[in-house]
Amino acid sequence: PDEPFSVHVEVAGCPWADSHRLVRIGFRGRDVADSVVKTAKVVAQQIAGTPVAIAKDVKIQVEFNSAQVASYHLMGYEKRMLRKDFKNDEIDAGEIGAGNAVTILYEVVPVGANANPAASIPPVDPLKYGTYSTNTTQADRRSNEMLTVKLRYKTPDGDKSELIERAVVDDGEQFANASADFKFAAAVAEFGMLLRDSEFKGSGTLGAVLEWAEEGKGAERNEYRAGFLELVRKAQALKRG
Repeated sequence: PDEPFSVHVEVAGCPWADSHRLVRIGFRGRDVADSVVKTAKVVAQQIAGTPVAIAKDVKIQVEFNSAQVASYHLMGYEKRMLRKDFKNDEIDAGEIGAGNAVTILYEVVPVGANANPAASIPPVDPLKYGTYSTNTTQADRRSNEMLTVKLRYKTPDGDKSELIERAVVDDGEQFANASADFKFAAAVAEFGMLLRDSEFKGSGTLGAVLEWAEEGKGAERNEYRAGFLELVRKAQALKRG
């Protein structure tokens, strides 16, 4: 494939706020053999023991459909890039290496749901879905789409950014049926909110976090996920003590 990333978006119920939805956006740098990086450069970096960058100046933007989404909260991220910077190729951003994975979580308040405090951040590019109006047709608002993910990047030797765009429909998946990666990401996010006593923590508990993480640890042994489970157990013990 030409794109250096695989992009996966999953939407399911938010386990600490029943009427809300949780959006997990995951993207992963393709393995070296599948990437657009030149072979000679890859070999040199591998010999030197340095990460193999497959993209630079990576920027992500998410636009929500106001016909479906009342408000949203980007979890664990207090600062954000200025809107004008998303399409500005002169502004530097992060690199992604082959095999590197990044996860982003949004808590979404659907239209008509009980709204807890959530940051409603204006989209960056001109509105794909338009501004909600009673005179706007459902077709014009693409009302079956919940959001669109846009990712801009440059190749390691490039100066002009490329765009990856994915539209997402919420099929109403319940948290119990979500993927292992989704459950584990939710567990990590809620654990952080509980430790900070965040206003967004909802009804979650350390016991629930442990349960979600157990369900999300996967069949294969993963030392990082196992380490997180141990960390949650220690937090439980400290709280009881």
